[in-house]
Amino acid sequence: MADKTMSADEVAGRLADGMTLGIGGWGSRRKPMALVRAVLRSRVRDLTVVSYGGPDVGMLVAAGRVRRLVVPFVTLDSIPLEPHYRAARERATVELTEIDEAMFMWGLHAAANRLPFLPVRAGIGSDVMRVNPGLRTVTSPYDDGETFVAVPALRVDAALVHVNRADRLGNGQYLGPDPYFDDLFCEAADTAYVSCERIVETAELTKDAAPQTLLVKRHTVTGVVEAPNGAHFTSCAPDYGRDEAFQKTYATTPWPEFAQRYLGGGEQAYRSAAGEGA
Repeated sequence: MADKTMSADEVAGRLADGMTLGIGGWGSRRKPMALVRAVLRSRVRDLTVVSYGGPDVGMLVAAGRVRRLVVPFVTLDSIPLEPHYRAARERATVELTEIDEAMFMWGLHAAANRLPFLPVRAGIGSDVMRVNPGLRTVTSPYDDGETFVAVPALRVDAALVHVNRADRLGNGQYLGPDPYFDDLFCEAADTAYVSCERIVETAELTKDAAPQTLLVKRHTVTGVVEAPNGAHFTSCAPDYGRDEAFQKTYATTPWPEFAQRYLGGGEQAYRSAAGEGA
């Protein structure tokens, strides 16, 4: 079995203009920010980003790397609306497909199971159908005859996720309270890249944690990146919480100034400037 370890910049080097990029995590929780920063250091652009959005979306749209977004929301959690995303929407610089959270999840399920769509009740009778005129409905072939929304598969070219632990083979483990659908992102993708707080031996993954915490399976993973504090400034429970002070700096600093100060160098330069202590 292959050793899949690589660097964050190697991951970014495998991406191409125009790709559909799925990004795991939820809002400002366990986002693969070290991988996102590597994407920002690369020249890749014209992306379609599929995400339960947080600062990953905010940074990529502020940097002009995104053509289209597929999201149910974009938030920093303790700051309800991601400010750089809001600015991009006000300037109409990105195309937006905004759907219900449940519809988004079932779109990932459809892609993971190689189905063209899955039927859901979410969206019926709501403005989701009005603002997404491309959505279709289907009628149950059984006696109930119920009408459902046919949510299209959210297939992605590459997925980026962050977990607490992983081994070199690509098995990924979460130790916090919520999986955030990271397994579905990996299963819905042609290639998937997992960053983690620490790479450990395979046997250590279940030494002090239940097998159910092995969220990401190696057969869905293309590469593994060891990135301590790799979700900063978002949270990665139980390893660390959200860096609220730095998040406030991010949210209140004009993007050119923030990018120059914190993203102009490599990863070590970011950590030094951000005061991570990692």
